[in-house]
Amino acid sequence: MAFDLRIGVIGIDHGHIYGMIDGMREAGATLVAWTTGDETPDEARTAFQDTYPDMPLRPMQAILEDASIDLILSAGINSERGGIAVSAMIHGKDVLVDKPGCTSLKQLADIRTTVAETGRRWLVSFSERVSVESATLADRLIAEGRIGRVVQTVGLGPHRLNANLRPGWFWDRARCGGILTDICAHQFDQFLHFTGSTEVRVISAHVANVANPDRPDFQDFGEALLEGNGGRGYARVDWLTPHGLPVWGDGRMTILGTDGYIELRKYIDIAGQPGGDHVFLADKSGVQRFDAKGAGKPFFGRFAADVKNRTETAMSQSHAFLATELALQAQLLAEGGATR
Repeated sequence: MAFDLRIGVIGIDHGHIYGMIDGMREAGATLVAWTTGDETPDEARTAFQDTYPDMPLRPMQAILEDASIDLILSAGINSERGGIAVSAMIHGKDVLVDKPGCTSLKQLADIRTTVAETGRRWLVSFSERVSVESATLADRLIAEGRIGRVVQTVGLGPHRLNANLRPGWFWDRARCGGILTDICAHQFDQFLHFTGSTEVRVISAHVANVANPDRPDFQDFGEALLEGNGGRGYARVDWLTPHGLPVWGDGRMTILGTDGYIELRKYIDIAGQPGGDHVFLADKSGVQRFDAKGAGKPFFGRFAADVKNRTETAMSQSHAFLATELALQAQLLAEGGATR
């Protein structure tokens, strides 16, 4: 018998919610209802309703209490995602949240406890990997042994600031979580995924404001150095993408192996080939360039099956926990605070 996966949406404060919804719909899920917080701008609400006109707006409590809903998706305000997730799991639902999954180690501890007590799943949609076809192709090349054993990743995650479009909470460290908690979460996810590390320590971390003196508490640059039991990693993120670049950021990932390396130019091959999802491979046979279009985005289909079968083929629960914990620890380390 087919499994009718029914989804409720709580929080649409980041545009990543569209990719999350569309990925789950392509996997056969049915949208049941949505809601969002009071701070969501009217134009965002209207755009969302226009995109999904058949999905009714309902109160949050009604969505939580709807026993027919299996899964909650959330891209609410960063600092509110942890509480939404805990409430959803207490009401018997699995959860897929946008990154960051939460903004404090206390929130993460509450999520861990709730997962253990309820048996529900809590995963994070790290879109810079799970929604990027070049990452899927890299997985295949690595599985084929093209670069040998992975020993290091170097991830670059530049973003365009678009200050005039950002809501008030974006500039609030407590509500956003800081640059390493927020956009660097993608880099921690990719490091774990490509190196296979299950034990990791943050060797060093740094945050700074280098270009926004009018907002002295805002962090527009961050970096971290990692050591794991599967390899080492470096990550750099920023809000410094120039307006002349035709995409929001020149996101790149270099995966170094013992027999070669792969570079992903996810969104643009600057001054090179048009489009996105470029993959470059250098190994013992020479140098190749691949267009990863068509490689697929298997995460969402696998996750839908995992919800049904209680398996872990899309992402393990331990991976989601560790990637989030590393981001939070790096943020605290960079700010001079305790990480435990």
